[in-house]
Amino acid sequence: MENFLQLTFNQGQTATAVKVSEVSELPTALEQLGLIGSRPSLVIVGGASQISTADFIRIQSLFVEVLAPIAQTLGTYVVDGGTDAGVMQLIGHARRQINGQFPLVGVAPTGKVILPAQTTTVADDATPLEPNHTHFVLIPGCNWGDESPWIVEVATVLAEGAPSVTILINGGEITFLDAANSVNAGRLVMAIAGSGRTADKLASALHGNATDDRAKELAASGKLQTIDLEAGWETLTNTITNLLSN
Repeated sequence: MENFLQLTFNQGQTATAVKVSEVSELPTALEQLGLIGSRPSLVIVGGASQISTADFIRIQSLFVEVLAPIAQTLGTYVVDGGTDAGVMQLIGHARRQINGQFPLVGVAPTGKVILPAQTTTVADDATPLEPNHTHFVLIPGCNWGDESPWIVEVATVLAEGAPSVTILINGGEITFLDAANSVNAGRLVMAIAGSGRTADKLASALHGNATDDRAKELAASGKLQTIDLEAGWETLTNTITNLLSN
């Protein structure tokens, strides 16, 4: 496979990227990226560019106090959408802030992302890659949401039978698709209630107050759980750690 890129970001961060065209290429591509060995996988999905300022501030500490430390302690793979926005930006900044060493893998459509030093515009709403990620899997696609099933597949290949869980924080329309793809793959989705928008709709549905048919269907899947952002860092840490340790 020849589609490997060495990326260098403006502040000197480096990452390795691979372009793939078929899901069947993932095991070889990930191995050649150096991502080998079964270990727990933490998938992070949710809000990107549309997170409100209030929601952003409210969830910011979750990444520094809970999610990044869990990934560091357990040595998990962390998989997300890889762009410099929303929850993907937050986990990247958190990894840097705690000096994390865990692999942080972004999965993004080639037609929607801007690579470092790229001078041509691929789309009006294209977004730069988040510079604190360690690896990127660039997949075919020209629409946001094209990456959703690939995120699930990448996490499954990386886990290689080890525990994995999807953490859903805030989110918009595509986040419903992310949740459905995880559920369909048999992966538990933990919605963080109190983080806003889609996460709160899913939490409400689990409590019998569905306002959205998609949330109702996901709540009935048996693969959706919720925990409140206000539960406290220790409770959140213990709950998510237990899911990744069993």
